[in-house]
Amino acid sequence: MARKLKSDKLLFMATLLLVCTSVVMVYSASAALGIEKNKDPYLFLFKQSTWALLGLFLVPVIMRIDYRNYRQPAVIWTGLGIVAVALVAVLFKAPVNGASRWLGVGPLGVQPSELAKIVVVIFLAALLERRMDRIDEPQHALVPAGLVLAGILGLILAEPDLGTAVSVAMIAAVMLFAAGISYRYVVAMLLAIPPAFYLLVMTEDYRRRRVIAFLDPWSNRLGDSWQMCQSMIAVGTGGVFGRGLMGGVQKFFYLPEPHNDFIYSVISEELGLVGATLVLACFCVIAWRGMRTAMRAPDRFGSFLALGLTTMIVFQAFFNISVVLGLAPTKGIPLPFVSYGGSSLLINLVGMGILLNVSQHASAGRVVTTTLATADA
Repeated sequence: MARKLKSDKLLFMATLLLVCTSVVMVYSASAALGIEKNKDPYLFLFKQSTWALLGLFLVPVIMRIDYRNYRQPAVIWTGLGIVAVALVAVLFKAPVNGASRWLGVGPLGVQPSELAKIVVVIFLAALLERRMDRIDEPQHALVPAGLVLAGILGLILAEPDLGTAVSVAMIAAVMLFAAGISYRYVVAMLLAIPPAFYLLVMTEDYRRRRVIAFLDPWSNRLGDSWQMCQSMIAVGTGGVFGRGLMGGVQKFFYLPEPHNDFIYSVISEELGLVGATLVLACFCVIAWRGMRTAMRAPDRFGSFLALGLTTMIVFQAFFNISVVLGLAPTKGIPLPFVSYGGSSLLINLVGMGILLNVSQHASAGRVVTTTLATADA
C-alpha cells in the first residue's frame, strides 16, 4: 500500500531552485533585448514569471493524481491523438525562422512537440509494462512501439525540429534498453545511427555547416561559429565567481538568444564556475533522485514512467550544456526549467509533478538491483 503523501524533497527543491534561477537569469539575459524590441526591460521577465507561476501551481495538483491513472488506454490514446492532430496542425502555420513549431492558443503559443515527449513516455511505459516479458518478439512489442514512434518522429522532423526528435528517440531508446531488449537490436540501432546522421544532417546545408563549425569553431568565428565562439568566451571570462549578476557583457547582442538556448553561457559569465556548477548539480540531483524513484517504484509502469521522465529532463539538460561548452554542435535545445519558453517550462514541470507522484508511492525498502526488467508485474 502506498505511503502517505511524502514526496521526494530533494527532487522538488532541485527543481524549484532551477525555476527560481530561470526567473532571475532570464531577466538578466533579456533586459537589453526587451528594451530593443518593445522598450520594456521586463518584457521577457513578465512572460517567464507567468509561466513559472502557472507551472508551480500545477506541480502540487499533478502530484496528487495517482500516476497509475495514466496507464488507462483512454488516457494514452487520447493523448496520442491530441499530439498527432497538433503536430499536423503546426505544419499549416506560417514558418517562423524557417520552422513551423508553434500553435497559437489565444494570446499564447504552445509547442506540441514538447507535449509529445510526455505522451511518448506514458505510452511506452504502459506498453512495456504489459509486454516486456516478450520484448524481443517484434510483433508483440517492438512493432507497435516502432509504428507510434515513427509517426510522431516523422511529424516532428517535418516541422523541422531535429533536436526534439533526437530527444524523443533517446527517451525511447533508454526505456527499451531498460526493458531488457536483446543486444542484437541494440547493435542494429547503433549501426543505423551513421546513415541516419548522414541523411538528416549532412544532406541539409545549414545542419552540415553547424557540424563543420563545431569541428573547427575558431576558423569561422565571424560566420557559422559565431554562437559557439561567443558562448565559450562568455564561459571563459566568468572565472570562478563571475562578473556579478547583471554584469555580463556577451548578452549585449554578442551572444544570440542569450535568454533561451544559451542562458547557461550567461550564468557562467555572471555567476562564474560556482554558479554554473550549482546549476549542473541540480540536474545531477534530478538524475539521481529520478533513477532512485525508478528503481523503487512499486510496479513496472511506475519504474518506466520515472525512467522516461528523468531521461527527458536530464538528456536535454546535458546536451544543452554540452553545446554551450562547445562539446556538441549548436542545436536549438533549451535548458530545462531555466531557458526562456513557456511550453518547455510548463511541460517539464508537469513531468516533474508526475515524477514526484511516483516518488510518493516508491517503497523505501524495495530496490531493484539489476534492471527494470526484474520488477514485479
